[in-house]
Amino acid sequence: MNISEYDLTGKVVFVTGAGRGIGKGIAQVLAEAGADVIINALTSRYVEGLAADIGKATGRRVVPLVADVTKADEVERAIARIVGEFGALHILVNNLGIFERKNFEDIDDAEWQRYFDINVMSGVRLSRTYLPGMKRRNWGRVLFVSSESALQIPDTMIHYGMTKTAQLAISRGLAETCAGTQVTVNAILPGPTLSDGNKAAIAKRAPGRPFAEVEKEFFEKVRPSS
Repeated sequence: MNISEYDLTGKVVFVTGAGRGIGKGIAQVLAEAGADVIINALTSRYVEGLAADIGKATGRRVVPLVADVTKADEVERAIARIVGEFGALHILVNNLGIFERKNFEDIDDAEWQRYFDINVMSGVRLSRTYLPGMKRRNWGRVLFVSSESALQIPDTMIHYGMTKTAQLAISRGLAETCAGTQVTVNAILPGPTLSDGNKAAIAKRAPGRPFAEVEKEFFEKVRPSS
C-alpha cells in the first residue's frame, strides 16, 4: 500500500482492539496518512506506549483509550471522551475480535454469547452511535475487520466464523442505509495473519520446528483454499 496516495489530514479515526496485530497496523498506517487516531484496548499496557511511539513517528495526535467496548456503559464512557477531546469522529474501524480453536461439542452457551458480544455487538454499538453524525456531515467511513473465516468456516472455530459472517451481514445492511451519501460501510476479509497471537499459537503447537515448515504445512493442510 502506497500511503502517500491518501491524505487524511483533519480526520479523526477510532480503532478498536488496536494494541496488537491488525488493529495496531491499521492505526499506524492511518496516522501516516495524516489522521489523528484514537487507539483502543482493554488494558493500558498495550496502547499507552504505542500511542506515544506512533505519535512521535508521524507527528499526529495519537490518543490511547482504555475501555471495554463490549460493554454498553464502557462504550458510553469512550464516546463521551472522544466527543470531549475531538468533537466529530470521521472514521470508525471495528477491529476488536477474539479467536480460539475449540471443538464444536466443547463450546457452551456462555462461550457462544461471549464471542457474539465481543466480535459483533462492540461494532454494532459504536456504528449505531457514530453513523448518524457521519450522515449529517455527509462524509464518513465505517470498516468492519471480518475474516476469510466468514465464508470458509474453520471446523475448530465455528463460533468465531459465525461472528465474522454476522459482520458481513451488518456491514452490508448499513451500507444500504448510506446510499446517496458520502458515507461508506465496508468489511474486509483478511486471511491468516502472522500476528503476535498467531506466532505464539504456532510456537505452542509445533515447538522446535522451523517456522517456514509449519507455515507451509498450515496452508497445505489447514487452509488450502485460503
